[in-house]
Amino acid sequence: MAKKFDIEVFNKWCKGCGLCIAICPKKVLELSEQVKSTPVRPDDCIGCRQCENVCPDMAITIKERD
Repeated sequence: MAKKFDIEVFNKWCKGCGLCIAICPKKVLELSEQVKSTPVRPDDCIGCRQCENVCPDMAITIKERD
């Protein structure tokens, strides 16, 4: 069974640069109407943490679900 992950975006820190959206291999993230990164397909996340690593504001945290 595939592992599942939770994606947490701290909206106060996110400036909507889109780097996380561009780097995600599964296209889990999109910009919201408020120009903030938002996980729209969280069940597709493979836990690669590329979005977490590329975020210049450290606004994204990936955690494995229990």
